[in-house]
Amino acid sequence: MLGFPLALLGLGLAFGLRGARPRAQLAFNNGTEVPSLDPALASGLPEGRVLRCLYEGLLVKDPRTLEPRPGMAERWSVSADRRTYTFELREGARWSNGAPVTAGDFAASWRRLLDPRTGAAYGKELWRVVGAREWSTTLDAQGAPRLPFDTVAIRARGERVLEVELAAPWSSFLDLVSLPALLPVHVPTLEALRAAHPDDWQRRWLRPHALVTNGPFRVLEHRVNERLRLARNDAYWDAPNVALATLDVWALDNLGTALNLYEAGELDLLTDVPATLVARLLERPDFAPAPVLGTYFYRFNTRRPPLDDARVRRALALVVPRAEIARNVAGAGEVPAWSFVPPGIHGYAGARLADAGAESARALLAAAGYGPGGRALPTLELSYNTQGRHRELAEVAAESWRRELGVKVVLAGRETKTFIDSQRNGEYDVSRSSWFGDWPDAANFLEIFASASENNRTGWASAEYDALLAAAASAEGAARAAVLARAEALLLEEAPLAPVYFYVSRNLVRPGLRGFESNVLDEHPPKFWSWSR
Repeated sequence: MLGFPLALLGLGLAFGLRGARPRAQLAFNNGTEVPSLDPALASGLPEGRVLRCLYEGLLVKDPRTLEPRPGMAERWSVSADRRTYTFELREGARWSNGAPVTAGDFAASWRRLLDPRTGAAYGKELWRVVGAREWSTTLDAQGAPRLPFDTVAIRARGERVLEVELAAPWSSFLDLVSLPALLPVHVPTLEALRAAHPDDWQRRWLRPHALVTNGPFRVLEHRVNERLRLARNDAYWDAPNVALATLDVWALDNLGTALNLYEAGELDLLTDVPATLVARLLERPDFAPAPVLGTYFYRFNTRRPPLDDARVRRALALVVPRAEIARNVAGAGEVPAWSFVPPGIHGYAGARLADAGAESARALLAAAGYGPGGRALPTLELSYNTQGRHRELAEVAAESWRRELGVKVVLAGRETKTFIDSQRNGEYDVSRSSWFGDWPDAANFLEIFASASENNRTGWASAEYDALLAAAASAEGAARAAVLARAEALLLEEAPLAPVYFYVSRNLVRPGLRGFESNVLDEHPPKFWSWSR
């Protein structure tokens, strides 16, 4: 981190400096190389930031309120029974190659999302559409869907009308269609490349010169593991209102290096900062952490003794030193978490893990047959990914479990991909985790622990919990919130996880950047950014 201490000695050194670049340019650090520019494969925050630059869905979110605003659809309506959504696409919307954006493009893109051969993380979200689950799961010997797609209620009515029929009312559907995974792609380009280059078409269509997009920006250049350079897409329907002519998206995983470049005026925005410097950065006007819908937690592998006993899991959850971790390790204003669903969701109060302390935790272990006069607890392994300060958090948690419960814990740091693979495969005892809301709804958190959820990864399954989630899906308002609170109470009682803290944003934003609004999803589409004059 060459020059880093010097940069911090002059905390205001680079305020207002933007090098020699024209005023319409902006550079920000995304923290990592995006795994793909294919919306169907989107699952993380970094690729979401980039994909929203390149593509536009039916709707976009207001950068401040998160309410739906017209995107490719200039208007939409919902049937009286709240099951059928009709979207009218704007006339004149075009892809970057000049082709019109049609309702058929969305239908074909969502078909790709539902096709299990695509490997989309969010494909099952569309199973709420009539016929979608059956189409995705009725497969031939080669794993291809056998049913005709017209059995799925995603219908293009001409070029400009898309109609979608849900199996049951669902209040979050408009949030779903705003997700990066549901952004459209120009399927004719994909099919032409697949026919011409069957062995490597997937790589070819994502190259800058071949990539066809419909969003506010297009790709000029891609230097893998370094940066993407984007340019305003003149074919975009709202191009006159996109203020930035060029946008650089850097993939620096070294946050110290990124901060040095920010101080030197070479970067204008950081989406994260070195945790060790948070206390000093809090003194600055360009760093203002704000609550977001995200929870840091530990997963327990319920298939492995002694974690197959809910009493053991709950005992461990009770003595996690949340306040110490939030204050002394995270340090940017994170809030100790005694629930899984974070605060900030309108109309939802939720449930809370009993703040019973170490004595109650030891009683739970004794009831499970462990401790003095019983069996000794086996050594547990706590795994974490090595990027960031996860080891420091794990050390504090492990020391508390040793001190309060006599549990010996060994720490296992793994490279991110290996760590994620081991978690998905159930090759862990305790595993550090996080979940950020896709939209402001408690169900978006609670559903990841449904028995069939691919994001569960704990082995825990509860028919009662699944039934509560199903009941909430057909309820509304306060009644729905009450059912979800019962589900969260059961989740905390069974304790396949131990909540640790609720996240805050860690954006470092150069003064003068307009349109970068604080919100609970920490989503900031560059379409709305501009520099004050």
